[in-house]
Amino acid sequence: MKKILLSAVVIGVMSVSKAQETDTIPSNWRLKAIYGINGTQSSFVNWAAGGRNNISVLGFTSASAKFQKDKVKWDNDLGLALGGLQYLDASGDGLQKTDDRIELASNFGYKVKEDYFLSLNAGFRTQSLDGFSASNDSVRSSTFMAPGYANIALGIDYTPNENFSAFLSPLAGKMTFVRDQTLANAGAFGVTKAEYNSLGEVVTAGKMFRGEFGATFKMRYNKELAKNIEMKSKLELFSNYIENPQNIDVNAEVLFTFKVNSWFSASLNWNLIYDDDIDLEYKPGQFGPRTQFKSVLGLGISYKMQNFEEKK
Repeated sequence: MKKILLSAVVIGVMSVSKAQETDTIPSNWRLKAIYGINGTQSSFVNWAAGGRNNISVLGFTSASAKFQKDKVKWDNDLGLALGGLQYLDASGDGLQKTDDRIELASNFGYKVKEDYFLSLNAGFRTQSLDGFSASNDSVRSSTFMAPGYANIALGIDYTPNENFSAFLSPLAGKMTFVRDQTLANAGAFGVTKAEYNSLGEVVTAGKMFRGEFGATFKMRYNKELAKNIEMKSKLELFSNYIENPQNIDVNAEVLFTFKVNSWFSASLNWNLIYDDDIDLEYKPGQFGPRTQFKSVLGLGISYKMQNFEEKK
């Protein structure tokens, strides 16, 4: 699966590059991709305030392919990120993952009224490498497809312009995959955990899949805020009809990209997640759902490719 994803990214980059060179992409398709790599390096010599020598690198890709003709529109988005931090002292700490994300989203719609589309919306989200709660842990807390999330929904999409869309569906499915038996046995990410006998032996293995049916709302707003300042944002809400419908799953993200020149840029990414099916340790021995927040600030190089001119 990882090789397939890598091949898809490489093919996508080559396709967009070739399209720019030959200008053969039909006008119905609007292609855009931002590729970047950020890095930091810190070193200390007799530094009274303390600190550890380290180096960190983060690479990311944000790409979209949008088709529109007559009453049909098809929007596709890809988001990839992978980063790590390595301490350069003799502590023995290994490479620590700082970001790891694979996200795919697709929305196929048929216009039923001005600015309104009957749409089939689908998405997928996971990570590529093993994750650990701490650098010295031997038991992983996540891995590829543990968790993996997929969703599909049928509803109405309101798209008044190319920058904004709001999607509402009363018929939505959410699927959680935990393709790691140890994590599944522990009931991680909301799946049914294993049953044990009095000797601590597994009687019934934990489930690797959890399905939910409910309603979803998705909103996206992408805009060039000013010259060389671009913002991409999204908000996704989901309510499970069958179990605790009042507890809303939340996934919100904002990405700012600041261009210094044609190559150098800075990026700021905020991501907030709340899912009451995910129990986290907030005090020693105490677990429960908590609001998850991630902030990533980077400075490095980036390159944008697209086959259309931005509207101001």
